[in-house]
Amino acid sequence: MLDTPIEPAAAPIRLDPVSLILHSSGPVFVVVWLLVAAAIMVWIIAFLKALQLGRLSRAERRFEQEAKQALSADALFAAASRYADAPGAVVVLELGKRAGSPKLLDSVAKRALVDQEQRAGSLMASLSTIAAAAPFVGLFGTVYGIMDAFLRIGQAKSASLPVVAPAIGEALIATAIGLAAAIPAVVAYNALNKRIDALLSAIEAASQGWVALVSEVPAALPKPGAQG
Repeated sequence: MLDTPIEPAAAPIRLDPVSLILHSSGPVFVVVWLLVAAAIMVWIIAFLKALQLGRLSRAERRFEQEAKQALSADALFAAASRYADAPGAVVVLELGKRAGSPKLLDSVAKRALVDQEQRAGSLMASLSTIAAAAPFVGLFGTVYGIMDAFLRIGQAKSASLPVVAPAIGEALIATAIGLAAAIPAVVAYNALNKRIDALLSAIEAASQGWVALVSEVPAALPKPGAQG
């Protein structure tokens, strides 16, 4: 009786995340590494923004402590010069460059506040974009991975695990990395945006007092002989 030939064992399927990422198909490979870069960027931006807001908040607290004790515009300008990095001090220094009615100074203060809002809100748009787009980019990789799985089924005429597992695995990895980029971006954006709003609200409330104090400074008198 002849021995039945033994079929060679199928190669083991490696479904670990690293192997799936490194051996993923072209579009999924690009999507995955794009999302990995976005996830890293989220943490870098969050760290840099936390440092920036911490520095601005400390400078603003020190400035406002002296600004509250200022009884004249000169004292207010002197405090602003000592803490020139504080957002409120920048607003006061802008007021010092102009002279006019309280309405004009209020307009100058609002313009300076807008500039400080843009300064404090730098890179926040990047966090918002990653938070909104990363899940959909991951979904694109997932859809392509599922399509690849069906194509493999059609080519192999089999729906066995060795045929579909790699494509399904890389598709799910794309979704997971998309969420890994989006969730921290949402959390960081909300936390940082809350700190920015608190900082700007305090400056906006204090700016009305600064405008009132600066508006008490008399306008410069015309030089003798200026009128012809």
